[in-house]
Amino acid sequence: FALNLRLKQSRVMKILGKSKINRRAMLKASGICMALPWMESLAGSSSPQSPKRFCSSYFPYGVSLPNQESEFSQWNWFPQGEGKNFTFNKSLEPLNKFRDHVTVIGGLCHPKVKRIGGHDSGDTFLTGEEMSLKANGLKNSISLDQFMAHNHRLGSETRFSTLALSSDGGTGMPTRANTLSFSNTGQPIPSFNRPAIVFERLFGLSGESIDAQRKGLSQTGSHLDLLLDDAKSMHRKLGKTDQDKLDQYLTSVREIEKDVERSAQWLDVPRPKVNAEGLSLDADNETPEKLIYTMLDLIALAFQTDSTRFITYQLASMHGAISIANKFPSLLGFPKDAHGLAHGAGKGMGAENKGKWDLYQTKCFAYLLNRLSEMPEGNGSVLDNTCLLYGSSNSKTHNNTNYPLVLAGGKNMGYEHGQYLKFGNDVPLSNLFVTIQKGMGVKADSFADSTGEMKEVLSS
Repeated sequence: FALNLRLKQSRVMKILGKSKINRRAMLKASGICMALPWMESLAGSSSPQSPKRFCSSYFPYGVSLPNQESEFSQWNWFPQGEGKNFTFNKSLEPLNKFRDHVTVIGGLCHPKVKRIGGHDSGDTFLTGEEMSLKANGLKNSISLDQFMAHNHRLGSETRFSTLALSSDGGTGMPTRANTLSFSNTGQPIPSFNRPAIVFERLFGLSGESIDAQRKGLSQTGSHLDLLLDDAKSMHRKLGKTDQDKLDQYLTSVREIEKDVERSAQWLDVPRPKVNAEGLSLDADNETPEKLIYTMLDLIALAFQTDSTRFITYQLASMHGAISIANKFPSLLGFPKDAHGLAHGAGKGMGAENKGKWDLYQTKCFAYLLNRLSEMPEGNGSVLDNTCLLYGSSNSKTHNNTNYPLVLAGGKNMGYEHGQYLKFGNDVPLSNLFVTIQKGMGVKADSFADSTGEMKEVLSS
């Protein structure tokens, strides 16, 4: 074993030289296939610090917001008090353990989204776009995760630049998307909703050889080349409106092309091996608790192994009864489905019923915070190097103002937590997005309709 290790070390040094160690080359040369976390000595001189990450988790239909005079006031999602002097109500009680790692935010929204339908706002949570109707259909814009990963090129160091997850999977339909992630042209990025597929994508399950995978990628590339060639000749024969539609489609094809090229570059780098014991990879929409918690475990593992640094997770879409996740509360013993709980929140026991569902979702989010906090990294944990944004684009039912939001983690990214911040309706949510970008270590002056940054969430 010792001789084998020395030989591998010698091989690594021949490939890399003594000046610096490149993480990808190290993995490839040494054949490492354990669950390898980010390590400073593998980062190279260009990135001496721990990686910075971003995760956004979204739930639809807002939260329970009974009046303070109501007998159900303890089920109001927002805390009592303000600033550092606040108390969690029942819906957010699981965050007590992480009080010094979270900031609850009230009052924010996307100004452009105020006037669109409540069921339409899920698509805009990370974009801030109005979803305006153009000649070639509804127009969205790029989401924050994609903007940071691609426009700032922060996703270039990992096997997967981004990872989009949801309970419904795919893209859904305009205004009822099954994903939080949108490309440069506003096209939805398909999300994954089956744990087994996510696990295989991250860590590998199939026995397909590297040569077979390379051949498959080569064939895909060839098909894309033919498609692009055909499209060029077709473009000249189309009218302006159809040309715009084709250009939009081809942009999506080019995104696939980039993914194929990226996959080919990483083929010879072994995927990290992780222990799947305890993961319910067979969970599906009939076992929601296993499904949700397994997806949260996979998010934590993806960050720990530095497989990606950008993840979005949509707990359910805004598609009402058609959403796969709409029935999750019913399956878990709640009196109604998710949409029904939201509509009933203002009637009698409805505030408590909805509040208890809010509490369940908070428990799920707290579970993710706990998993990340238990993963050592540098002088702290993975949580300290990860910015998490949790919330909804509705306050209650279909109201697109006063988003319920929690900003968590990122102790090493400059965030000041342990507070409840209330903002006026003149402050756009996109101001927070500017600050999140800066927390990721890039220069950023704007995003969507921002009017500045949000220094209130930063350490003084």
